[in-house]
Amino acid sequence: MNAYSLDLRERVLMDFDTGMGNEAVARKYRVSSRWVYKLRRQRAELGSIAPLKGKTGPQPKLASHKQRLLQLVKEQPDATLSELREELGVNVCVATLWKALKELGVTLKKSPACR
Repeated sequence: MNAYSLDLRERVLMDFDTGMGNEAVARKYRVSSRWVYKLRRQRAELGSIAPLKGKTGPQPKLASHKQRLLQLVKEQPDATLSELREELGVNVCVATLWKALKELGVTLKKSPACR
């Protein structure tokens, strides 16, 4: 869902400031009265009516271990994901390790045996 435009936000607050109530402004612009209330509160608390940034989630478990992971792959290019996990010493599942390597651009495909 996209944030409401700055133009709409300004018009909503302008109508509210001229004396219209929350419900009337909400009906006029087809938004919820709760959103009008939140927009008024945001202007009062932050001094800005621009859309707020989304909330971020927790840091990935391997975020601080990526350099060490790259070093392990260089030292042992034929190591399996389970072996890398043991060497790294971080309690994560193999899929998490695989995703971190994928983000780093490292592939762990074994080359076929030569004849």
